[in-house]
Amino acid sequence: MFRSVSDGLRFAFGTLTVFPVRVTRWDRAAARAGMVCAPLAGLAVGACAAVVGAPLLLGAGPLLAAVATVAVPAVLTRGLHLDGLADTADGLGSGKPAGDALRIMKQSDIGPFGVLALVLVLLAQVAALARAYEDSWARGAVAAVVSAAAARLALTLAARTGVPAARPEGLGAAVAGTVPVRAALAVAAAVTALAAAAGALLGPSAAARAALAVLCALAGAELLLRHCRRRLGGVTGDVFGGLAETAATAALVVLALG
Repeated sequence: MFRSVSDGLRFAFGTLTVFPVRVTRWDRAAARAGMVCAPLAGLAVGACAAVVGAPLLLGAGPLLAAVATVAVPAVLTRGLHLDGLADTADGLGSGKPAGDALRIMKQSDIGPFGVLALVLVLLAQVAALARAYEDSWARGAVAAVVSAAAARLALTLAARTGVPAARPEGLGAAVAGTVPVRAALAVAAAVTALAAAAGALLGPSAAARAALAVLCALAGAELLLRHCRRRLGGVTGDVFGGLAETAATAALVVLALG
């Protein structure tokens, strides 16, 4: 049991972050454990983002604190999720058949749909975090942590059994269909409860809003996932990145309300 958890944490942090963690196993069992542990990687990334935002909020104001808070996850993930969002937008926006769309997604350049997706998503994230930081650092910190955990939770659910890979190779194929549905739902329930507990530090309404943010994040990611399954035939590493950024953005927008 301990070894499985250890392998899962190594897989999650080694593939989803730049933290110096060496992945020792790449088999399906390790991938399953890793995707179950993915929200923990998000928790660590979100906590780092919140810590960086604190001094900037005090010294430069909420807008710059929000920019830094958005930049930290990009740095700690090597920009892979943002790159995946751009590639997914280009593939889906091309309107071409699945095979051609997947080839577009593998290209190194970013097309107009990808640029538009990046600009809108980053602007929305910065605006939402700036609104949260205007109230207090605590509210901005909760938003950073909850959105980062929700983003990785979306990956756990996207890796559930029954969701195929669009390609036979790559990270998407390595993790696709590895997480049992019951396990994915259990992790989702746990993350939602923890988000509500974090929000409760700011009051009852904030607790409800944090839980709602996680649910809306998962709903937004699920809509994109279903569209990708129809258009591409399944998931890829790029799709996982797009799901993470979609979920993070949806969560931040909800957390900025009220």
